[in-house]
Amino acid sequence: MLPLQNLKVLDISQIMAGPYCTMVLADMGAEVIKVEKLNGGDDSRQMGPYVNDESTCFSQINRNKKSISLNLKEDRAREIFYRLARDADVIVENYRTGVTQSLAIDYDTIKAINPGIVYCSISGYGQTGPYKHKGGFDLVAQGMTGLMSMTGEPGRRPLKTGIAVYDIGAGLTATYSILAAVIHRMNTGEGQHIDIAITECGLPWFTWEAAAYFAEGRVPEPTGWRHRVSAPYQAVKARDGYLMLGCANQRTWERFARDVLERPELMEDSRFLTNHDRGQHVEELEALLESLMAERDVDDWLARCDAAGVPAGPINDFAQAMSDEHYLARGMVQEMDHPTIGKMKTIGFPSKFSRTPSQIRHPAPLFAQHTDEVLGGMGLSAEELETLRAEGCIK
Repeated sequence: MLPLQNLKVLDISQIMAGPYCTMVLADMGAEVIKVEKLNGGDDSRQMGPYVNDESTCFSQINRNKKSISLNLKEDRAREIFYRLARDADVIVENYRTGVTQSLAIDYDTIKAINPGIVYCSISGYGQTGPYKHKGGFDLVAQGMTGLMSMTGEPGRRPLKTGIAVYDIGAGLTATYSILAAVIHRMNTGEGQHIDIAITECGLPWFTWEAAAYFAEGRVPEPTGWRHRVSAPYQAVKARDGYLMLGCANQRTWERFARDVLERPELMEDSRFLTNHDRGQHVEELEALLESLMAERDVDDWLARCDAAGVPAGPINDFAQAMSDEHYLARGMVQEMDHPTIGKMKTIGFPSKFSRTPSQIRHPAPLFAQHTDEVLGGMGLSAEELETLRAEGCIK
């Protein structure tokens, strides 16, 4: 039995933030019915690369779900949605603020049908505030929250992160918020509306930056390959490339100087006595370390760091990461059979449950693959389904 096996979720979101949330719920056992629009479904189905004309982008983030298609602008299709909502535990949507009201599928409408519903809205700026009607995307959030002003090198063009960190962050925030709301309903019987803004979800992650700004008014600037507080906690150059070095506290710094570099005198250097001192002299420290580390290759330094208990690691590209023996041993690369794509690999599960491990029960659905199954299970006959198709209510 999976931990969320009895949870029923209606997913009317698309692209990334909402679908990532519902995929995590589905991986943990929730029954997720993905409700897609008639004209092409989830927009990520039109995003390449493609294998046999099927989007691999969509397939990476929609496993373990069922797909139906409803034209929610049509009254009869909306009535079907209401019937599904009556039996659902959770609804996840990521329309622009106000759209669900215009479609009459908003929280207040659904609450009248199902008072216990946990209804999660994910939008760019949230359901309230002066920007609520603006559209917001991951890159917009990275700029607005200050993240891009801290990313990259000083004096250079602002840089985004390498991944859609705010879209995934909004999905994760929605996931734990939904689970908390479900627990609240278990205790009280009350449902509720959850309001997630993509442009807010990452702000609580700025812990060190907030500490400096709220205490001293210091505005964080780009630090490139270095950490904002600890040193040396950064990328350093060895003879044949770079590695990440994690001397995040005094103990690891002393091990690094004494056991890895075999230069115990560095611990007595007044510039490097404390973490604060090293941070104040990080340019000199980095130049010195790289002059010493130019004598050996990356793998040699990593072996010495491991032996000394100093956190360090390679700077992999994605292909190297996906073939790393540790990730493979822990199941972070999974394989599944897709009816159109064939065998395909996907990212595994970061949470390792001892009793209820997550599973890939089935691949991402084809567009509207389960419409007849789901609606037939509600009691609609084959003739009714054909009539609804002819009227443009379902695909």
